Amino acid sequence: MVLNTIREADLKNKRVLIRVDFNVPLKDGKVTDATRIVAALPTIKYILDQPGTSLVVMSHFGRPKGKKNPDFSMIPVGKKFEELLGRKVKVASDVIGPEVKKEVEALKPGEVLLLENCRFYPDEEENNPSFAKELASFGDIYVNDAFGTAHRAHASTEGVAHYLPAYAGFLIEKEVKFMAPLLENPEKPFVAIIGGSKVSSKISVLESLVKTCNTIVIGGGMAYTFLKVQGHSIGKSLVEDDFLDTAKNFLAAAKAKKVNVILPVDHICAEAFAEDAKPVAVDSVDIPENLMGMDIGPKTTKLIVDALSDAKSVVWNGPMGVFEFASFAKGTEAVAKALAASKAITVVGGGDSVAAINKFGLADKISHVSTGGGASLEFLEGKTLPGIKALEK
Repeated sequence: MVLNTIREADLKNKRVLIRVDFNVPLKDGKVTDATRIVAALPTIKYILDQPGTSLVVMSHFGRPKGKKNPDFSMIPVGKKFEELLGRKVKVASDVIGPEVKKEVEALKPGEVLLLENCRFYPDEEENNPSFAKELASFGDIYVNDAFGTAHRAHASTEGVAHYLPAYAGFLIEKEVKFMAPLLENPEKPFVAIIGGSKVSSKISVLESLVKTCNTIVIGGGMAYTFLKVQGHSIGKSLVEDDFLDTAKNFLAAAKAKKVNVILPVDHICAEAFAEDAKPVAVDSVDIPENLMGMDIGPKTTKLIVDALSDAKSVVWNGPMGVFEFASFAKGTEAVAKALAASKAITVVGGGDSVAAINKFGLADKISHVSTGGGASLEFLEGKTLPGIKALEK
């Protein structure tokens, strides 16, 4: 997968239209976590450093459902963006229309205009060609740096690329650089750690990774469906009975490919799913009838840490237990620490695993922490991401 990147674009004296992911959390009109804005700054600063460039910025924010809604205005986001960028950012009066066109055309070199929330129009998510064409009229060149929405074929992520020369920003370039080799030609041994609550949401990732992996670790709530199919008792643990056959077929496919599958061999359990539930250590694969699995136990943790000891590539998607509850976070924390200590190329994708890495303060020790939950999941599933495809050579 080879992308056109902004390094190759002639940006001099151009008005650049960029799609970023500024869908950030807000409380009392203030941005509480600016990670996504910070992630886009290298690309934005690079563009503005070129002689004579001006910038029109597009993003969505929240779910306004195709209607103009002041609760989802880009104004507070624009304030934070201006503060972090260190230069004036004007928020446009709308997304499209004659007034916005005037605001765009009035831009002088070095100036930045942030369009209103592109999801104020249903045409954005419908990828309406006339809406995309109007957005495209605001720039000479299109840059996409919004990996978090690259799996959506929307007007601002895919449609615009049909009307302008299209390039990847540094963030998308980095995501592809780290993720693509995992599916195409990873350095081996390659270990995948897949957790989370449901088999249904992760089975496509497992089926994709089994083609290139040496070891697959299955943890979190989804592990109990696999244990049940192996004939183990799982007590009151989470299970998807309609995915038992799927789990069985996956284990057979992994065996045929000689892929080592690690499932929990011991557990930290509780009588109820509650933050104040008393943790009960179960030193066996089988879980008593009155208990439910909430985290992996120390023996399972050791198996995972050992598997990571000689790994050359590791991908982690999904926690090992209910890490939001302090009593059941040890397994996820141990895996995060082992990953941080690993000499392998380590890639963490998916909202919960990223949240865990951040919670334990280990992000700077991971080779790549993906900015796109759904997008990184679909990438690992081997799906074509429309926003990425539009940038390919």
